Amino acid sequence: MITLTARDVLPEDGADGTLVGRVWMPDLAGPAVVAVRNDGVFDVSARFSTVSALCDEANPAEALRGTAGTRIGDLESIVANTPPDRRDRAKPWLLAPLDLQVLKAAGVTFAISMLERVIEERARGNPASADAIRKEVVRLVGDDLSKLKPGSREAMKLKAVLIEQNAWSQYLEVGIGPDAEVFTKAPTMSSVGTGMDAGLHPKSTWNNPEPEVVLVVSSRGTIVGAMLGNDVNLRDFEGRSALLLSKAKDNNASCAVGPLLRLFDNGFSLDDVRKMDVGLTVKGQDGFVLDGHSSISKISRDPTDLVAQTIGPVHQYPDGFALFLGTMFAPVKDRDAPGEGFTHKRDDIVTISAPQLGKLVNRMRTSDECEPWTFGIGELMRNLAKRKVL
Repeated sequence: MITLTARDVLPEDGADGTLVGRVWMPDLAGPAVVAVRNDGVFDVSARFSTVSALCDEANPAEALRGTAGTRIGDLESIVANTPPDRRDRAKPWLLAPLDLQVLKAAGVTFAISMLERVIEERARGNPASADAIRKEVVRLVGDDLSKLKPGSREAMKLKAVLIEQNAWSQYLEVGIGPDAEVFTKAPTMSSVGTGMDAGLHPKSTWNNPEPEVVLVVSSRGTIVGAMLGNDVNLRDFEGRSALLLSKAKDNNASCAVGPLLRLFDNGFSLDDVRKMDVGLTVKGQDGFVLDGHSSISKISRDPTDLVAQTIGPVHQYPDGFALFLGTMFAPVKDRDAPGEGFTHKRDDIVTISAPQLGKLVNRMRTSDECEPWTFGIGELMRNLAKRKVL
């Protein structure tokens, strides 16, 4: 079971930043938008009925700091009551800090993970073949493409050489070509937060966590804050065919975000995200431990470029969106048989962390074992109307 404390949820500087969350309120039979402060957790739903509405303010951080709200309790108690196995459903618990935003993700944004996608494609979803193919791919394209600017003249020259050698791949196309891969990760409001079970498709036998930074963007295309995310990935499904991307990425509880949304203010900005290191630890019931990290400073495309390729004249998001930035983490450590690499086992505890954003902690289960998603957009609207906060 997961045991959470306020220290796990808060950034390194505590509640000094501008922190937004969502809390399930049993007495309201619905969620509340909350501000997390040094003196407690405050319901600000009377002014901001949704996180989306808050993020569409001209200055979200300033708007939140200027709203007193109603204190609903201390963070320690709410966080401790969040894991499903420990939950008292008569008391509040923490939710994912998003609501109406569309959940988007950018893929193949780091050179290392790009090579692993090429390997998945060539292995056709078979982990036993991956090690030999990895050596061949590195021989052909090298293992350091981090200085190659996507879409540049140099990138196009490399593309021509790889095509001549019959080594081109759809993953190299989005990794070094002009157009980023941006896809819809999950339905609006389907994400799970810290302390929750995260889901894997029950038919998957080769899968992994993807530790990422998630940007939150307003309907105007303004990046207003950041949080952590786990873009749970099924390597076998996507490796068999890129057309199975939706099944590889979108399953019940397969999108984990949190623990809180940190809004940009005088003490935290997009430049801090650009320098951010995201840590990963997986601990299994079998004693297996996997450690990894992802450094945003090594990303191939700047976050502003990824946002610009997501929203604009050809696509709008009236309620804003959240964008996973991708990961450089590629799990190659063998868990069972040599050469078969890593895959999850039931009850793995995954911790994704960054000093500025806290820790996102989830227990891995198959998607059909996780709590079913039942509270959607329609239910939210009915609940908010009943509470007269719309």
